[in-house]
Amino acid sequence: MARFLCSLALTCLVCSAQINRYNYDERKIPPYTVVDPLVLANGEKVIDAKAWTERRRPELLAIFADQVYGKTPAAPAALRTSEAITDRKALNGKAIRKQVTIYFTADDAGPQMHLLVYLPAGAKSPSPVFVGLNFNGNHTVNADPGILPGEVWIKDPSAVNNTDNKKMLHLPPDDRTRGINAANWQVEKLLARGYGLATAYYSDIEPDFVGGVQYGVRPALTSDVEDWSALGAWAWGLSRALDYLVADKAIDPRHIALIGHSRLGKAALWAAAQDRRFSLVISNESGKGGASLLKRGFGETTDHLNGAFPHWFCRNYKQYTGHPENLPVDGNELLSLIAPRPLYVASAADDLGSDPKGEFLSAVSASRVYHLLGKKGLGVSQMPPVDQPVMHDVGFHVRTGKHDVTEFDWDQYLNFADLHWGPATTGVAPAPQQNKPGAH
Repeated sequence: MARFLCSLALTCLVCSAQINRYNYDERKIPPYTVVDPLVLANGEKVIDAKAWTERRRPELLAIFADQVYGKTPAAPAALRTSEAITDRKALNGKAIRKQVTIYFTADDAGPQMHLLVYLPAGAKSPSPVFVGLNFNGNHTVNADPGILPGEVWIKDPSAVNNTDNKKMLHLPPDDRTRGINAANWQVEKLLARGYGLATAYYSDIEPDFVGGVQYGVRPALTSDVEDWSALGAWAWGLSRALDYLVADKAIDPRHIALIGHSRLGKAALWAAAQDRRFSLVISNESGKGGASLLKRGFGETTDHLNGAFPHWFCRNYKQYTGHPENLPVDGNELLSLIAPRPLYVASAADDLGSDPKGEFLSAVSASRVYHLLGKKGLGVSQMPPVDQPVMHDVGFHVRTGKHDVTEFDWDQYLNFADLHWGPATTGVAPAPQQNKPGAH
């Protein structure tokens, strides 16, 4: 079973069966236009912060909601949760572990999300926290025997190929998978640097397969499930996790960083675009439909996104299958909606489907909005060498390797948070940097 869970979590958006449909040749990129984030839909230029805040930003949010991720229902009037299960001596005394159930409706048997929170045990003040959704269940992020295992969805081993999303199995807790994704989360490293971690299983919000909507939160909150989307639902769930975190007096509500990888990177960006309480945002290889420039014609396509994952986006997004040039928005404008908060965009050299150069160019374009708001943005216009991070108000790196989240990635994210928030360590020095922020 562990083998199938790992496969589900780390499957690249580019399936081997469809990889030949993608263009990986820069010489074959068709002409395209980078949509200007500082031009209103009526053609008027945005020339000051007031025009961005009062006109262009709301306009972009409305377009993304209508054409890409769907219209998000309102937050509940009050957050309903179970009583937290707390262990103040978790991980051999290094952490305080809290586990709580967040109910999405008034029905305790209805859709709900199980949130796992680790805080550094030695913290003398409220802790900064990274929050993100996980792919395989809370018990997979660390081998800690105290994490409550939950039910999970996995791909049926008899499925014909990676795009056969209709064959899924709903399985009871399985202790054999405990800690299988620990390398992707680096819990001990975060705690040693003075940061907490909060995470929840994304399929608690909506299972990630065609037909999974019937088991998720969308039917409980809207009468038209296709006017919303799975990505939109996951983003909504992240804000509900944030509702809980900002109310916890052991957590610093001013310093909550949102992280997402791959499809969950798309969801994280959309969550942060709508919810400005997330004070630092990390896109880890969110690719097309996320941070990258979809119109660039390199890597994953709308054909694949809408064909293999039709539940990810809202109904209106389907009209752009084969015609990304008609999209009224692109990844650079999604990144622009994070401004002026610190934003880090990460890519991987072998993750061509996500188009690392497209993610970089998107960050460059979004930096214009940061400049308008008095920030430096990315600070460079040339893509940095592999494994050489750039950090200003916008950070970027392209890492050696494949579509994944690694210890190298986490080192950069922690350094980026230190850069903007100051070191959060409780007696442990930050990891040394080979390249100082802004060296490139």
